[in-house]
Amino acid sequence: MRITLLFIFLFTLSLNVFTQSLNQLSFGTDSTFEVITWNIEHFPKNGQTTIDSVVEIIQALDIDVIALQEIDDKSQFIKLINSLDKWDGYCVDSQYSGLAYLYKTENVKSVNIFEIYTTLWTEFPRAPLIMEMKFNNENLVIINNHFKCCGNGILELNDTGDEETRRLNASILLDQYIQENYPNDKVIILGDLNDILTDNESNNVFEPFLNKPESYRFVDMGIAEGSDTFWSYPWWPSHIDHILVTNELFEAFLDTNTIVETIQIDNYFRGGMSEYDDVISDHRPVALKISSQEITNANNFNMVKTQLSNFPNPFQNSTTILFNSADSNTKIEIYNLTGQKIESFIINRNQTSVIWETKDNSNGIYFAKLFENNRIKATKKMILSK
Repeated sequence: MRITLLFIFLFTLSLNVFTQSLNQLSFGTDSTFEVITWNIEHFPKNGQTTIDSVVEIIQALDIDVIALQEIDDKSQFIKLINSLDKWDGYCVDSQYSGLAYLYKTENVKSVNIFEIYTTLWTEFPRAPLIMEMKFNNENLVIINNHFKCCGNGILELNDTGDEETRRLNASILLDQYIQENYPNDKVIILGDLNDILTDNESNNVFEPFLNKPESYRFVDMGIAEGSDTFWSYPWWPSHIDHILVTNELFEAFLDTNTIVETIQIDNYFRGGMSEYDDVISDHRPVALKISSQEITNANNFNMVKTQLSNFPNPFQNSTTILFNSADSNTKIEIYNLTGQKIESFIINRNQTSVIWETKDNSNGIYFAKLFENNRIKATKKMILSK
């Protein structure tokens, strides 16, 4: 009897020690802007239990904008909004589960939400949902997506019904829309994009973005290339929920307060991933946090890109990097595609060029970045082809 009671005591103690409650979740702060993408799987998956849990999660995370996928019941979504103090939201009716936004009204202003590509069912079974907004009086554009699922991992370009081809064409169309409508805006593209970032080039549905590193960055690439412990879809496992930003926000990622992570809400359920899946979703949310000040500072990145160039480009053994006459505390740094710094040049006052000898560097794409006072002022894509 004593042994049984001791076992029960130790088991209960272990649950209390190793299981956290939802109100212990945290992410947002008063000095940052936060946005997450969250496939909330057939909301509300478990009725009022789901709504109550999601309310607790949102209040604990304290995030400014939440982009949701898979809202099955719009009336229940409205019920969710009404359960949140100082929050508002928008939901689209869809036969394939709708997209939605939730946002904190005290921080997010001048909201305009609308769909695009509403008739292109092959590329977009759920039309992308755009949210134009102001945060700290700065304009931001967020594009919420839920791409076509499934497939065999192979791009079959001659088959318009191929799942990978549909996702590739969706990426192409999103790139076109951004270039035509938001060429100089701070844009965040996110959602359940239903494919991984690390496929080889011939089968990667995100090549329209990946092959323009001067214009776009998947801020969750580190998660995709890292341990599956932190992937957004544990059941496969795979990382298929992504956040992509345009170059107007690149500078913000120099700040140490910028964080990108998969929020492992399942760790805060006593039953782990199994209980989280039963109550809420089979996807974890992916979150981005940026310093509010950095959003304000990251202005006119496109306008200053022309300050930096190189010749020749492509090049073989060396290239001359040209820039506007340097001020004090200026440097040029060279990075490869993975973000690793390859070389650094300290620039003297009135200096206007440096020569980069490629030495043992392998063929590929590199970036020259011009820093003034430790802030990026310009960037240039360079192609090494020996």
